[in-house]
This record gives sequence, C-alpha cells and structure tokens, in this order.
Amino acid sequence: MQSRTITALLAAVAATALTVGSAAAQDNKTVRIGNLSDQSGLYADLGGPGSTLAAQMAIEDSGLLAKGWKIDVIAGDHQNKPDVGTNIARQWYDVDKVDVIVDTPNSGVALAVNQVTREKNKAFLNSGAATSDLSGKACSPNTVHWTYDTWMLAHGTGEAVVKSGGDSWFFLTADYAFGHALERDTTEVVKANKGTVTGAVRHPLNTADFSSFLLQAQSSKAKIIGLANAGGDTTNSIKQASEFGITAGGQKLAALLLFLPDVHALGLQVAQGLTFTETFYWDLNDQTRAFSKRFSERMKNKMMPSMVHAGVYSAVLHYLKAMETFGGNPGDGAKVVAKMKEMPTDDALFGKGTIRADGRKLHPAYLFEVKKPAESKGPWDYYKLVATIPADKAFRPTAEGGCPLVK
Repeated sequence: MQSRTITALLAAVAATALTVGSAAAQDNKTVRIGNLSDQSGLYADLGGPGSTLAAQMAIEDSGLLAKGWKIDVIAGDHQNKPDVGTNIARQWYDVDKVDVIVDTPNSGVALAVNQVTREKNKAFLNSGAATSDLSGKACSPNTVHWTYDTWMLAHGTGEAVVKSGGDSWFFLTADYAFGHALERDTTEVVKANKGTVTGAVRHPLNTADFSSFLLQAQSSKAKIIGLANAGGDTTNSIKQASEFGITAGGQKLAALLLFLPDVHALGLQVAQGLTFTETFYWDLNDQTRAFSKRFSERMKNKMMPSMVHAGVYSAVLHYLKAMETFGGNPGDGAKVVAKMKEMPTDDALFGKGTIRADGRKLHPAYLFEVKKPAESKGPWDYYKLVATIPADKAFRPTAEGGCPLVK
C-alpha cells in the first residue's frame, strides 16, 4: 500500500513538473538572437551588418511580434579569432540571455562556438562558416549547418573544373580550419576524377601581398590554381594573379569559394569567366528578387544580399517557426533544434528543404559563371547559371560524414 502511495506521489510530481515546464514556456515569449560575425574585417561584406539585418527581417516576417513575442537581435565582432568568439558566446549565453547564435563566418571560430553552444544547451545556426566538419565529426544536437560547406564547394566547382580539362591542381590555401577543409575535400574530388595535385602553399588569414605564394603556384605548372580561401583573401589573390600575368600565361584560377560582394569588389573585367558554386543568388527568381530589393533598400551601401545573408534569414525564420510550436521559449536549445529537424523547411529564398539528423540543411546548389562586362544588364547583374545541383546531390551523404549523432 505504501509503495503504491509513493508511486502515485511520484507520478503526480512528474505531471506537475511537466505542467509547470509547459506553462513556463508559454509565459516566456522572449527570444534573443546573437549575430556573431566578422563586423569589420575581410568577411564583413559577406556577413557582418548584413547578417544582422537579415536576422531582423526574419523576425519581422515571422509574424511573431504581432502575436506578443519579444524578439531582438544583437551583434558581436569575433575578429576572426576563436578565443574572442568563444568569450563573446559565453558572455552572451551566461549573462546576456542569448538563445541562439547565427552567421559566424570563419570555421575556426565556428567550431569553437559549436562546442560552447552544446555545453550551454543553446542553439547555433551557422550560415557563414564552411567546414563540413560541422555536420561530420564535430556535429552537435544543438547546431544546424545551413547554407553551404566545403564538401559542396569541392564537388560543385572542383568536379566541374576537372571534368572540363583542369586535371592538374596547385592549391593556394588559407592557413586555418576552413582552408584546410576546403583543400582536403577538393583534393579528394580531383583525385577521384583521375586528376593530380602537384602541391600547395598556405598563407596567413587576411594576407595583403600574395606575390610569393602566386609565384610558387605559377612555377608548379599546374593547369589550375585552386583558391582555398575566401573574402578579401580571394579578391586579393585574383587581382594579383591578373597583375602578374599568371592567367594570361595559360594557368586558370578556380575560386572555390566566391561570394557576390567579392565579384562586386573585383569588377567584371577581372572576374569574368570565373566558375563557382553558391546556394543563393539574388536574381534567381521573383521571390529572391523581391527579398533582395527589400534587403538592399535597408543596407547603407545598398548591396544585394550574399548567400550568407540569405542563409541567416532562412535559418532564423525556420528557428522561429519551431519556437512557435512550443507556445513560447522552452529554454532548451537542443529541443528547439530537434523540432527544426522534424519540420520541413520552406521559405522564399531556398524553397522547400529538410534538415538531416547530422544538422546538415539540404537545398539545391548552383554552378555559376561570372558574366562578361558586355553581358551585364545593370548593377549587381553578375552571374549566369551553368547548372543546378539537386539537394540530394549537393551535400555529402550522411554515411560518409562520421557524425556520431547518426547511427
């Protein structure tokens, strides 16, 4: 009789706890989003203030503000330093009541924030970093890798270049986690397609003078110089390769990661003919054009959104849809991410998609070529579509990633 009484009491306590937890979630309709990005360095144009705006637009478009939710976004500058990014993430989670961190270009910073987010049971929606390890060996139940990754870039751009005759490569690689992952993944693609890699040289992040590195690439006699870098490093290396006459000498550049702001900075005269892979372009369809027009009107420099900005918008919108299903903020990052994975994704920028168990968001990717100056019809009209890679082919198969969450 006594054991039955104890059992009944325990059941009542458990039921009460569930009721209290549910009520607490419904009472708490406050969400704080942190845009942890490069706000002033070589990645600022592709992420930075534009990602803060993208998150704000997602908040407005979610409709939750009209339903009594209080949602705001704050911004931080990780300065492309993992220790700085880690300290900001801890401050935000422990003191500033941030629920989710978004953007975070720089794979070294992203991998560090990924760990802190899991430790604090918050959410991390990465749009800016490229390393495929975020959905591989470093995957987390608290992280979604949204926009693109190094596997996608390698198989999109790298494979296309090899199959078009670029079968010998030399890499010019940013010397940190992102560059290493992109060189690794592209090397695998080159060799799988019977190409060869003659060598590689690694340069510090945010390099101004690429002369010594480009001379090594030139002397390799490789048909393709693979640029495993991004942002200002990519634009500087392309400009200087042109100045040194490397491309005029017959070698070709493969920009393994190129963003719209990079092409804008280079100009069509220099960038024309480059092939690269992205998952978003402002001029893809009526919906992307409508969003991009709204975005551009609110940016101080009137730029069109990069795929990183688009990814921030899309990820935050889906996060808030998941949050709404709880009736309030449950204060449990892994729980919200699990709900995000249960729900199919659908928005104006990426269309319909899904999020896999390993945290990889799936959507199509596009192989683009930069237009010739005479082909451009106006400002920001830079890309022509070469091929569409369907969502089920664009990203690494789950079984090959080594994510411990996948059984």
